[in-house]
Amino acid sequence: MSYEKVQQALTVIVGTKQTVKALKNGIVSEVVIAADADPKVKAKVLEATKEYNVAVSHVDSMQKLGRACGIEVGAVAVAIKK
Repeated sequence: MSYEKVQQALTVIVGTKQTVKALKNGIVSEVVIAADADPKVKAKVLEATKEYNVAVSHVDSMQKLGRACGIEVGAVAVAIKK
C-alpha cells in the first residue's frame, strides 16, 4: 500500500536528512519508513515525526522503497510533500 502512495505522490523527498529537514519546514503530510533500516537511523526520523505530529507508514524493504522513488539504491525514509 505505502509503496503505491510513494509512486503516486506528486513530490517526494528521499533520505533521512532531507526528510527531517522537510519535517522542520512543515511541508510533509506523511513519512514512509523502511522496517529493515538501521534502528539508530530510523529513530531520528521517528522522533521528528512525533515532534511535528506527522503520520508514519512502515514498509518492509529499503530496496523496494528506493525503487518506488525511482532510485537504484535503498531508501530509509521518504517524505510525501503536502
